[in-house]
This record gives sequence, structure tokens and C-alpha cells, in this order.
Amino acid sequence: MGGFFGIASKKDAVLDVFFGTDYHSHLGTRRGGMAAFDSELGLQRDIHNIENSPFRTKFERITEEMRGCSAIGCISDYDPQPLLIRSRVGTYAISVVGIINNADELIGKYLSLTGGHFGAMTGGAVNSTELVAGLINQRPTFAEGIKFAQEKIEGTASILILNDDGSLIAARDRLGRLPITIGKSEDGCAVSFESFAYKKLGYEDEKELGPGEIVRVTADGVEQLSPPGDEMHICAFLWSYYGYPTSTYEGVNVEVMRYRNGAIMAQHDKEAGVAGDVDYIGGMPDSGTPHAIGYANESSLPFARAFIKYTPTWSRSFMPTQQSERNRIAKMKQIPVHELIQDKKLLFVDDSIVRGTQLRETVEFLYDHGAKEVHMRSACPPIMYGCKYLNFSRSRSEMELIARRVIVELEGEEGLEHIDEYSDGSTERGRRLREKISEDLHLASLEFQSLDGIIEAIGLPRCKLCTYCWSGKE
Repeated sequence: MGGFFGIASKKDAVLDVFFGTDYHSHLGTRRGGMAAFDSELGLQRDIHNIENSPFRTKFERITEEMRGCSAIGCISDYDPQPLLIRSRVGTYAISVVGIINNADELIGKYLSLTGGHFGAMTGGAVNSTELVAGLINQRPTFAEGIKFAQEKIEGTASILILNDDGSLIAARDRLGRLPITIGKSEDGCAVSFESFAYKKLGYEDEKELGPGEIVRVTADGVEQLSPPGDEMHICAFLWSYYGYPTSTYEGVNVEVMRYRNGAIMAQHDKEAGVAGDVDYIGGMPDSGTPHAIGYANESSLPFARAFIKYTPTWSRSFMPTQQSERNRIAKMKQIPVHELIQDKKLLFVDDSIVRGTQLRETVEFLYDHGAKEVHMRSACPPIMYGCKYLNFSRSRSEMELIARRVIVELEGEEGLEHIDEYSDGSTERGRRLREKISEDLHLASLEFQSLDGIIEAIGLPRCKLCTYCWSGKE
């Protein structure tokens, strides 16, 4: 998905932006980049591939290579960025988080109107950040250009710009699917996807941008260029999986939400009279763990880590891109605690079940080490639709989603007309889905959090959340 971080300060900001950007490494795995502005050097930019090594190792000498009182950095799952752009609205560096679903249509229209061109990447694809810049440049000011771009883009685009006067321009996507927060200190202001990133650098919360809001940020403060809209659909999956535990979005902390979420699932199992005789509750590391803690606390069943993920050499963000290699590394990372597995009935909570490939490997691993039963709980509803707003899933086709694939196996294409029933574990179709997945993955039992349950755990009005991947509705 990606994330960005920026600072406009009265002192050199490059080191702080290095640290702040590094704190977004959980959001992307392919590219890292930084740009800075100095009155003597002008705009500077550096981009590296981070697929096989952390951001910090590629930019550890950045303070020797860059300087400036204003800087931005980004972690990207797709395009190299930030880009340096020279245009009618000025010379600037730009970073974009999101996805553009109608890129070909926009490119065709832009090219036909202007006779211009885009630089192509490997395979002929156009860098979506350059496309956003091209749309912004259709209008005489940044605020007008950003609003124009966001109106034309089908998908999501949150934008951070570093101007050649040292100011930053931040724009939250039109429907607020992703967060942007502003921090302030005595030396300047910070812009961040994750608020904890600037708090660790001595900044305090100043404001959270509303949907579509555009601001200009300088060392002296924040100026609103365009007010927020009334409609918001922030991604609910941020709390279940993507968000870092210390993050807070729209006033709701990720870790606290996950405890509540696990407790709600435990209440459901208690009412249904199931899973009361398991020996241990565990979380699929790492993001499943807080959901499992909430489940264990509510159920009064002991929490234990039956296996530990070995991360010193294979941390989450740097898995291989080939699925076969990813599966092998995922298995190699799992180190068992035999005393907590042998002859034990175990219940694990995972943040989500997408394709089920790695989960199948994990379940086999547990049985191979002597588990008596393995039960599974998903902290979110069955994923039925590929995300078209943030592209959080690596699935190339919706048929890679295990829930969809099983529906077709059970009932053919006609079954997809009854997705709501299959999502609901209280219906006959819902029970069949869970039984079939349990059979395929060799689980003793399986249940998913309900849509109402996860909304309750988040605590925001349903109309303010995007639940498309589960319900097919924004």
C-alpha cells in the first residue's frame, strides 16, 4: 500500500524524515525514497529498491548526501517515488499513496489534450505518481490541481508535495480512506500517515486532515487550502491488519481495537458453546496476536505462543516476491515450542484469511509437531472482493480469495449471487463455507468475525467505514 512522512522545519530535517519514513516500513516492501529542499542545493532526491533489505540500510548515509530544512520520504509497494516535477505550478517533489483504476483512460485523455508524454517503466507501465502530477499540472494552482486530480481518479490518492520554497502541501484522499495527520513542535510541523512516527521525534498532535482536505505546511504552521468534505469511507482493514499497533485513526487506537475485536469473537463462541475446552489461545504472529489476547482475556482461557516467528533475518516486510519462495520462508520462520503444542488443543486468531496458502502450511506445521486439534478464528469477515481502492491484497484474481473459490466449488458461479449468506455463519450456506474451508485446511473448527462485530470493535459509524472487501459496499 505505502505511506509517507514529511517535515517543514527551522532546522535541518533530513535525519528526522529518515527516521519518520522508516517508521512506515510496515506499509510497503518495494521502494523507498526521500527528497529534500535546501536554499542553496535546491531539490534533491534519492530512491532505492527495498525488496531485499530494510529502508534504513539503503538510506543510512542520507545525511551525508542530502540537506534541507524541508524534506519528505515515502515507502511504496509499487512505483518509485518521490518524483521531481517541473511544471506550470512550479518545481516540486511528489509522493502519492493509493491506487488509480482508470489510469489508461486518464493517460489517453492527457496525451490527446496536451501532446505530452510520460516516462515508461519496465513493461511499459506509467508511474502513477507521474500521472497524478500530470493531472495536477492541468490547473494553475496546487489546490485546484489536486482537487481536479482527485475528482478524475477512480480509486484513491493521498498526496504529499515538497515545494521549491520549502513548504509542504498535503492532501488526504477524497473519501478519507487513508489517514493523514499533522504534528507540531517548536521547530516546525510534520505530516504523516502514522502519527506515532512524529511523536517519537518530539512532535505533538496538531490536527488530522478530513476527507479531501488540502493544507499548506510550513515551519510556522498549517494553512488550509481546501476544506474537508462531508463524506468519509476510511478503510476498516487498517485496524484489523495494516495499521501499526501504536497507531490511532479517527480517535481509535489499533491495539485497543484488536483487543475489543478478539473479545467480541470470544463472546460469540461462548454463546455458541464452542471451543471451551481448548488448552491455549494463540495469535498468528504478529498482527493476530492482539486479537488473540482480547479473545483469551474474555474467554478466561490461557494465552500462549505455541510457535515463535524468527525475524532477525526474515522480517515481515522483506519476504520474497515469488509465492513459492514466500511459502517456504514462512514455514522456515516458524520455530515451535514443543511443550505448548504436543497433544494440545489450540485455537489461533489470525488478522484475516485471504488465500489460505500460508495458513495451510502453518496448520500442517502444528499437526506435524503433535497438535491434537487446531481451531482458527479470523479477526475479520470472509474476504469476498479484491480491494479496488487500496489494493492491499496481492491476489491477481478474486478467484484466488479462498472464500470465493470455495463458494464456486460448492455451488458454481451461481453461488456468488448469495455472498451475503456465505459471509454469515448463522446461515446454511455460511456453515457450509466454514466446514469446507476447515476440511481443506485441516482445521477442527473455523469462524470469522461478523461485519457487525468488527464495526462494533472499531467504534465508528458504519457509514464512515469502507468495508468493500467483505461486503462489496463502500
